[in-house]
Amino acid sequence: MSREQRGPNEKLGTVLALAGISNAGLARRVNDLGAQRGLTLRYDKTSVARWVSKGMVPQGAAPHLIAAAIGQKLGRPVPLHEIGLADADPAPEVGLAFPRDVGEAVRSATDLYRLDLAGRRAGGGGIWQSLAGSFAVSAYATPASRWLITPADPSVEREAPRPPGAGNTGGGATGGAATAPAATEYVRVGHSDVAKLREAAEDARRWDSKYGGGDWRSSMVPECLRVDAAPLLLASYSDEVGRALFGATAELTRLAGWMAFDTGQQEAAQRYYIQALRLARAAADVPLGGYVLASMSLQATYRGFADEGVDLAQAALERNRGLATARTMSFFRLVEARAHAKAGDGVAAAAALKSAEGWLERSREGDGDPTWLGFYSYDRFCADAAECYSDLKAPREVRRFTEQALSRPTEEFVRSHGLRLVVSAVAELESGNLDAACAAGTRAVEVAGRISSARTTEYVRDLLHRLEPYGDEPRVMELRERARPLLVTPA
Repeated sequence: MSREQRGPNEKLGTVLALAGISNAGLARRVNDLGAQRGLTLRYDKTSVARWVSKGMVPQGAAPHLIAAAIGQKLGRPVPLHEIGLADADPAPEVGLAFPRDVGEAVRSATDLYRLDLAGRRAGGGGIWQSLAGSFAVSAYATPASRWLITPADPSVEREAPRPPGAGNTGGGATGGAATAPAATEYVRVGHSDVAKLREAAEDARRWDSKYGGGDWRSSMVPECLRVDAAPLLLASYSDEVGRALFGATAELTRLAGWMAFDTGQQEAAQRYYIQALRLARAAADVPLGGYVLASMSLQATYRGFADEGVDLAQAALERNRGLATARTMSFFRLVEARAHAKAGDGVAAAAALKSAEGWLERSREGDGDPTWLGFYSYDRFCADAAECYSDLKAPREVRRFTEQALSRPTEEFVRSHGLRLVVSAVAELESGNLDAACAAGTRAVEVAGRISSARTTEYVRDLLHRLEPYGDEPRVMELRERARPLLVTPA
């Protein structure tokens, strides 16, 4: 359905001409983006002509899909007001800003947390469904450059407004945020409040690794940000407590982004990552900021922007020289290697892997590694090295590193184990070992069926695509049948 505007939508017509998209081309792109989010749309060139010449405004998610389709062609985010559709149930550009001012940064983050809950309550993916396909790697340029220039704010002390007659409740909200967010605006945050957020982040990391980003326990992270973290950010705190509060909230926000990334919500992940980086800057936590940049790098690389992935990983490395622990630097170099490999630069990837291994060998217990790096071990290094060599079409090296990565499977990192099995299966297939490929694939499907991870499912889907030339083989047919329930898209 659509409704009438006053006169032609000249803004939309102008941007379409700038992007070089025909009416039929835009209709096709919008329909395709809708299909990716389970929407059945049947727009055609006549529909687009009505939007432009008569000012008709499509309803539902369509305006956001139009902006996303044009943005993909231009290579940058396209806000609704630029195409004359700002009044069409707008999805504001919440979460994409990286404010210089700390107060504005708090507002930007808390606005994002509230928007996510509104989307969940609306059902069907809410606001994130409307933003389908709106990931734009260029949105990372300003956050990364501002963080590199100034990785820490001078002060984050805050005095929240108090109602007449309100007293200071003293040392901590002690859980008040969970039941009465409005009241927390007038309390002074204490270290006990921060400790609860860090505990929530640790719990979420465990659930995510074991059950995937789509598990209902993992999905409680955005709720925790809205109900617990946001009111604390808006409360009063000293500079010392404030730094700790921003750090804990940055960890949770990065986790929300990682879980969105794992479930295929790239547009939501991007917004969470940007806010996590800004919060890490307020925390004056440079290694944590580097970790967020590394997460951005992995997403950019996964989405096909390997060169930008290299830039983001190198930004993480550059600011952390002399600050981060050896294990942390190893991980950043490993992420850089992933991007180089995806870009097809074998020499740079090998050099980054060698450096990552060297940093890891220099790490020692007692180095003071951050808690968020608890997942990173030599097994994880080997798993990512295997993926690097898989991208570089070097199956012998993939097999070598995968054997090490799979040598000690644990129940703690179930998703990672499933991804490693798929990488192993691909390497066996490229080496001509169909039996071994199907065996590893079968084990991967079994693991994938136990977790909720769109990324793992996509790895399995890619393996099945590679097996298509052997589709008449009984082993392949059996594997495809085992994977069928995993690949069925919910109605």
